[in-house]
Amino acid sequence: MSDLPPALDRGPHGAPRPEKPAQLPGWLRRTEAEQRWPAALAIAVAIVIHLILPADLAPRPRWLLPGLESALLISTVAVNPLRINRETRVLRPLSIGLAALLTVVTAWSVGLLVRALFAHTHGELPPAHLLLWGAAIWLTNVIVFALWFWEGDRGGPAARADADTPHPDFLFTQMQVPELAHHDWEPGFFDYFYLAFTNATAFSPTDTLPMSTWAKMLMAAESVISLVTVLLVVARAVNVIGG
Repeated sequence: MSDLPPALDRGPHGAPRPEKPAQLPGWLRRTEAEQRWPAALAIAVAIVIHLILPADLAPRPRWLLPGLESALLISTVAVNPLRINRETRVLRPLSIGLAALLTVVTAWSVGLLVRALFAHTHGELPPAHLLLWGAAIWLTNVIVFALWFWEGDRGGPAARADADTPHPDFLFTQMQVPELAHHDWEPGFFDYFYLAFTNATAFSPTDTLPMSTWAKMLMAAESVISLVTVLLVVARAVNVIGG
């Protein structure tokens, strides 16, 4: 015999839920699938940044990885260009592979930039160029980890639309104070982009807390890459100015 009150039943993973789904906040009930264009736009920006980086800061052959990224992006958008619904879950491995490829390219670029700075190969360039290249890599880092957060939280956008998992990997402010948020609110790509942006600038959680181990490790990795990029590029630019 269940010990739950009559007004409650068990949802996915044994979590208690009200009998009427409409009483739940948006992020805990089945909702309309999320639009694809915000994530697709961010990926396109990251690919463009990889293409315009200086030749010695981009993996070689220069066209290979951006070409693979573009092919994966076109494939995911072509199958379902509007919304990430339940029918497109077969594309989840493809989306995760795209995020992983973007991560490899960004980490590779960071490594090449660090090597170039220590080798003083850009010492003759204006500080503005160093700061611009560092900012481009930093922005790509934000986009990449925004994609990881977006793809990983509660099983990804399709699973969140289905409300398959009630336990969040990231605890947003709207979840903590639902009375101050719109009843239909649920996290979208821009929420995860903001999370990645603040983590890359503050090097720590701000208003959104990581709840799972993988979320904490991803946030730590993003902070490390951001810290290395910012400190080394700024230090080198200052050195060039002083020199």
